[in-house]
Amino acid sequence: MTNVIIGLLLIASFIFMVWYCMKGYNLMVGFFIMASIWVILVLIGNAIEPTAVLKGKSVIDVLTFVYADGPAAYAQSILVNIFFGAFFGRVLIDTGIAATLIRKVVELGGDMPRLTMSLLCIVTAVIFMSMTGIGPVISIAVIVLPILFSLGISAPVALFAFMGSIMAGIFCNTVNFIQYHTMYAGFVKSAASYSYNDYFRIGLIGMIVGLVVVLTIANLTMHSGTSHNWAVNAQQASGKENAPWYSWIAVVLPVLGVVLLKLPIIFGFIASAVYAMLTTGKLRGSYKEVTRRFAKLFTDGSIDVAPMIGFLLSLAMFNNAATYAAPYFTALIGNIIPTNHLVLALVFALLVPLGFFRGPMNWVGSGAAIFAVVLAANPGIPVQFMYPLTAATTIFPQHLDVTQSWVAWGFGYTKVASKDYLKRSLPAGWICGAIMCVIIYFMYGNL
Repeated sequence: MTNVIIGLLLIASFIFMVWYCMKGYNLMVGFFIMASIWVILVLIGNAIEPTAVLKGKSVIDVLTFVYADGPAAYAQSILVNIFFGAFFGRVLIDTGIAATLIRKVVELGGDMPRLTMSLLCIVTAVIFMSMTGIGPVISIAVIVLPILFSLGISAPVALFAFMGSIMAGIFCNTVNFIQYHTMYAGFVKSAASYSYNDYFRIGLIGMIVGLVVVLTIANLTMHSGTSHNWAVNAQQASGKENAPWYSWIAVVLPVLGVVLLKLPIIFGFIASAVYAMLTTGKLRGSYKEVTRRFAKLFTDGSIDVAPMIGFLLSLAMFNNAATYAAPYFTALIGNIIPTNHLVLALVFALLVPLGFFRGPMNWVGSGAAIFAVVLAANPGIPVQFMYPLTAATTIFPQHLDVTQSWVAWGFGYTKVASKDYLKRSLPAGWICGAIMCVIIYFMYGNL
């Protein structure tokens, strides 16, 4: 009976967290509060009726695991990758490579709005296979969005298409893979050997699916207007000359280094950044000038991701608290968790919308405890099958969501009403996630 009562209180806290997220309150503080509530409920429940997961553990052990071990382990595994990924994003912006690619795409598309929008979305997705952070997003957005507006594309369609292309790229993003995989491996230690190379094929398929769905919805809801050739104006707006053509490959060099040469991702970011700066003349000058430039780029990149880092550290506390809370969820819903691979894929496809608003199908929402229960009910499930399912219900909704920081920024920049955006983003996220769940089953469901 105690387990059921504690489980119901934990579910009530879920509802609170969904409300908290929808109100737009600070997520870093929110997940710290949630972790603390769960620790208190778990300790109370264990005092009344001990659970196996807390056997032999003192209150200090629990507090240490949640508030110290969680953030420390997370920092060791991914935070450095995030900092260097943000640094590389700043390099692509400072060297003008990202802006040059966008301008060349506009020149190629000419006065054809649909073609230009499609090409811009594809290039944006490719760029965000490596870039991360709100700073790079905004830096690209202030170039891409005015171009789309000038082509007569309405603001809601332009904002949706741009954010959707970022979402597609993020599904194959090296840094984001490390982020979500680390959360998964926190519950399944054997999954630690699953690498980006193992994930790359399904990640690339997910990126393509995301682009196809986003561009289809954007084109179906788009009303053509007066179009203009924006190539010259875009170049003037950026204030930079075109980066040389041989520097453009820097955008995908980190991914190629990991996939083809199996390079460590941090080395890939550093080597790609040096190549980008060398080929664009950013390594000219005295030693002091060059090192100062490197330091500034790393500092600017760190600032870009600082809010994310705080959020992820508090999320790590919540994830560790979810480890102790799992038995209570199992007591309530453990008997209804599917173990058949086909049923799991279909259930995940059906529940993709619960990944919106940081919901219970979202790793960076309240999904950690739910996934912990699912994984506990399926101890032998292959990571090649299960991890992509959790990524599909997280990444597609999360990066189209109104709670995403750069989407919220986009509302202010474009003056688009959230309802005009959501009527495109909600179905897009669900369709992308559902399609990927089916693809994942056919690719890995028989493992």
